[in-house]
Amino acid sequence: MDFIYNFIVGLIGVALFEGIVQVLIWTLEIVAIVVPVALAVAYTTYAERRVIGWIQVRQGCNRVGPYGLLQPLADGLKLFMKETIIPARANKFLFVAAPVMALTPALLAFAVVPFGETSLFGFWDEPHVMAIADLNVGILYIMAISSLAIYGILMAGWASNSKYALIGAIRATSQMISYEIAMGFSIVCVLILAGSLGLSDIVRAQAGGILHWYFIPLFPMFIVYFISGAAETNRSPFDLPEGEAELVAGFFVEYSGMWFAIFALAEYAAMILIALMTSILFLGGWHPPFEFLSFIPGTVWLLLKTSMLIFVFIWFRATFPRYRYDQVMRLGWKVFLPWTLAWIAVIGLATYAEQIHENLSFISDVIGFYQPWR
Repeated sequence: MDFIYNFIVGLIGVALFEGIVQVLIWTLEIVAIVVPVALAVAYTTYAERRVIGWIQVRQGCNRVGPYGLLQPLADGLKLFMKETIIPARANKFLFVAAPVMALTPALLAFAVVPFGETSLFGFWDEPHVMAIADLNVGILYIMAISSLAIYGILMAGWASNSKYALIGAIRATSQMISYEIAMGFSIVCVLILAGSLGLSDIVRAQAGGILHWYFIPLFPMFIVYFISGAAETNRSPFDLPEGEAELVAGFFVEYSGMWFAIFALAEYAAMILIALMTSILFLGGWHPPFEFLSFIPGTVWLLLKTSMLIFVFIWFRATFPRYRYDQVMRLGWKVFLPWTLAWIAVIGLATYAEQIHENLSFISDVIGFYQPWR
């Protein structure tokens, strides 16, 4: 919000017509979130089909437009034009509200994600963070908002009045709760090193090249966070809530047309968000790996890192078979949870020891300074 507000006020010179400016800002904020996320999701599905085709030694979608680039638009148009069927015994209000409840948290989370710093070609004296709202508790906000998506899934499973949808919703709920704990503990390690809850502060703490990125000292937490993100978003091989062989489509088995498209949009938006957050927390955000590459805009670096992680998500889907449900739960509770707790203890003790060492060094310097006057 500060980024957009400063741009508009700087453009018109004065902060007159405060109400009109505020409405314009709200409109731009909504557009700045919804349109890029929708386009990113559309072409992530295209990239997924092409990459899986390449892995399986086939071409993938290549008929609609040059190289199949118009296929996502055709798919979206088809889904939004299809008839939406609501089961006769479904709870109609909750049935319709569930997709919106699943999508809204994913969109709201993007509001605090920083995509870089810019002075807008000298328009501002100091660089501004490229985020709708640069919160000093951004990571806390994202964890709280992303947790709300589970309510949309529960509503969809219960309101459909279908045993398969309900089983899928129960699976998704238990899976999301299980891996959210491991994700939270892995983030705690980052917060200990960065000393801040603000996403932009976490990125700034990793400035100076690849050796300063947190994935090096926190490599186990990097792996835990990324794999837990795949489980959190129901991506393969953790896609048991929508296992085709057992539940057809899981919690949204009764959905069609536009509502089905909204659920798909929510799932892919959550996957992109996890890739973005992994880049910000562990891979230096918008900082280049080497200082001599700093002439490339930071936003480009962030998008490159995010695209690389999305490719790994797709690679997982094409490579690994689906886990059994007991294996998924065991990985979350018996492997990741103790692992993250142990690593928090290690990082905490290391940070505490470093502070003690600094304090002792300071005391030694003071004693050495006063020694000649004895």
